[in-house]
Amino acid sequence: MKHPLFLSLLAALLLAGLVAACDDDPKTSKNVGDTSVLDTSTDAEETSVADTEGDTEGDTAEDSTDLPDTAEVVVVTPEDLPFPESFLFGAAVAGFQVDMGCPTLPAAECEDRNSDWYEYIVSDTILQDPLAHLSGDPPSSGPGHWELYESDLDGLQNEVHGGAFRMSLEWSRIFPTATDSAATFAELDALADQAALDHYHAIFTSLRSRGIEPLVTLNHYTLPTWIHDAVGCHVDLANCSPRGWLDTDRTLTEIAKYAGFVAQEFGGEVDLWATLNEPFAVMLPGYLLPTADRTNPPCVASRAIEAKIVLANLITAHARMYDAVKAADLEDADADGVNSQVGVVYAMAPVAPMDPSDPTDVQAADNVFYLWNTLYLDAVVLGEFDADADRNPVHREDLANRMDYLGINYYLRATVEDFGAPFLPELSPLTDFNPLTVNFAELYPRGIYEVVMHASERYHVPILITENGLALEGDGSGAVGFLVQHLTWVARAIRDGADVRGYFYWSLMDNYEWNHGMGMRFGLFEVGADAAKTRTARPAVATYRTIIDAGEVPQALQESYPAP
Repeated sequence: MKHPLFLSLLAALLLAGLVAACDDDPKTSKNVGDTSVLDTSTDAEETSVADTEGDTEGDTAEDSTDLPDTAEVVVVTPEDLPFPESFLFGAAVAGFQVDMGCPTLPAAECEDRNSDWYEYIVSDTILQDPLAHLSGDPPSSGPGHWELYESDLDGLQNEVHGGAFRMSLEWSRIFPTATDSAATFAELDALADQAALDHYHAIFTSLRSRGIEPLVTLNHYTLPTWIHDAVGCHVDLANCSPRGWLDTDRTLTEIAKYAGFVAQEFGGEVDLWATLNEPFAVMLPGYLLPTADRTNPPCVASRAIEAKIVLANLITAHARMYDAVKAADLEDADADGVNSQVGVVYAMAPVAPMDPSDPTDVQAADNVFYLWNTLYLDAVVLGEFDADADRNPVHREDLANRMDYLGINYYLRATVEDFGAPFLPELSPLTDFNPLTVNFAELYPRGIYEVVMHASERYHVPILITENGLALEGDGSGAVGFLVQHLTWVARAIRDGADVRGYFYWSLMDNYEWNHGMGMRFGLFEVGADAAKTRTARPAVATYRTIIDAGEVPQALQESYPAP
């Protein structure tokens, strides 16, 4: 999801709680009131937008990706903002979103029909349920990267001049059937789809031949159908099987096996690994509140107990996958002396007080910032696990010290005001913001600096910007200013001491944007409606190339698209 998903969903959930609280039906009220969230904390100082360096007052949702209106010209002195020579400039995709829709390959070969997301978008049961908010776009409408990867990588290399590519492996492509019976690499290899392995090897060979560094996400939302029955669990969560992230022991065991297998299989080609992508975007719209902004399998509402189990398992999964990759990847693909760098990809969002002079608004913003930006990360980086969301964590050594870098996805900022008391104390004592007035859709380029500095100072690990992009309108020229302004702030974070080592624009080409289908366009390259799925460079490609070639944001671009 390309929105601060937690904030929008939590606000809607709290609003639902307000309605339920006024309802005479105690069952309805209980469904919301039972909601609880695992949280994590540490004794380290908490930070909200109000606490970060600089004054954010006066920034509004009108932070533009185009030139400022002449009546409101912002004068910013251009700066020398070089990126390190080793900085990775690239673009990102996810397998489910880009693979399907091949122009000439048979659909059965192109599509991954063994994933829960595939089952989810083609099921008549799900399509007919308004709760799912599915676009109805068929798999054939996708961009067909499974077939067209060579030309897509040509575009990244020759037109963007990018040196890095974030992609995902699809667990269900590699293991279309269950792996419970396998324990060794040889036993797993016997169950693996060799054609899928060969295809991924071909992609990595293509990347390496171009001098492009792969960053591989092991799990970008999707699960095999033998791990998760998306339709069955949508219909009857209590009695469905298999239950995905609710099957604690089995799913954690099998995803660790999968991670170790692919680390050994592809370790000679890949050194940069990400375990999971945006874990909250699995739990919240999947188990608490599906909305038009995002639904995820199994798409059930107000299942607080199940959501708590899912979040706990997503925390533990990172640690188990990290350990598996470290044990299995024994090859140094890029000859830098390190066999693997393993991190997690997490969406972060600044949170500002509606009235910076009101201490209660400042506290409400700090609490929301904590719930979103520190809840999961404190557990997976520091091992601090707070099941009651009350800032009283329990240290778990089995979670700690398992983060070589942090991948940050950044899109938008939220603004909140105080509600006077915890709105849903059953969820967390920190839910003291007003769900009726929260603004969770503000373009705010400076925010990428704020979350990077927070993460750098709190976790002391290198950082990669693993996603940053804009839903496009018209010819897509709005992405030019967006790109310049955000990279300007990334460069300022590096100048101010943050160890940021790369930036991956979302996305390389238009993609199948989950429940939105092809209705949201993010690509540096437009995917044509013709049978060949022709790629056409959008205006941001030339701008990105200019920045990459210069190794900095040129002052002329800073003048045209100021980032105050």
